[in-house]
Amino acid sequence: MPESLDSLFHPDAWFRPGGGSRYLQLARHLAAAIKAGRLEPQQQLPPERDLAEIAEVSRVTVRKAIAELVTSGLVAQRRGAGTFVLGTAPKTEHSLLSLVSFSENMQAQGRTSSSEVLGRGLFPPSPDEMMTLGLSSRQQVARIDRLRSADGTPMAVERSSLPADVLPDPSAVGASLYAVLRQNNQAPSRAIQRVKAVNAGVQDAQLLGVPEGTAILSIDRTAFHATGRPIEFTRGLYRSDIYDFVNELRPEH
Repeated sequence: MPESLDSLFHPDAWFRPGGGSRYLQLARHLAAAIKAGRLEPQQQLPPERDLAEIAEVSRVTVRKAIAELVTSGLVAQRRGAGTFVLGTAPKTEHSLLSLVSFSENMQAQGRTSSSEVLGRGLFPPSPDEMMTLGLSSRQQVARIDRLRSADGTPMAVERSSLPADVLPDPSAVGASLYAVLRQNNQAPSRAIQRVKAVNAGVQDAQLLGVPEGTAILSIDRTAFHATGRPIEFTRGLYRSDIYDFVNELRPEH
């Protein structure tokens, strides 16, 4: 391990008797190091075991300090890869008035988006899907669940349902669901979105790289074809530490 990291994480650099909990002192020290550029964006932090040894604390203390940094949006935990510095870049914005896909929004902001398909296929519709999409129990619904990332950072989990005649082959969806719908002349012309705050459950927290119980944004979107038919229902869970939804308000005339 580089000597600079040994010095950065050594207790002489961050621990002060009477300065509060060790995990909070360590978290504040690491946050300051990130903001000062001593830890660079995309730099990988040492494994939990190594960091605990250098900092002369327990692994539980390290885990709690890292959780503070994840909640603050300064680091991200990537499954099977480790913990990486995100830096202090401004939040990603998405207008609530704009009907564009996640990948299109990231491209417009000069970022590289990626999707990991968590599951997809054709299924009998649930009661909620029948009600929202106007389906009968004899019809099928196409489902596609994806983990959405930008520049390698997990940002959202999106679970989409569409009538099977609108999306007969869920495997055709790659980076953009809306791109496939446009090719089939099934693109939505308007949508209704409902936003609320929720706490991340175990599975979604792991996918998003945040501690369980972290406050995240839940957005339910029902999209309609130009004919007025509902053709898509998506429930998205977005990291509130790095994602902002923006709405422009105008006075009535």
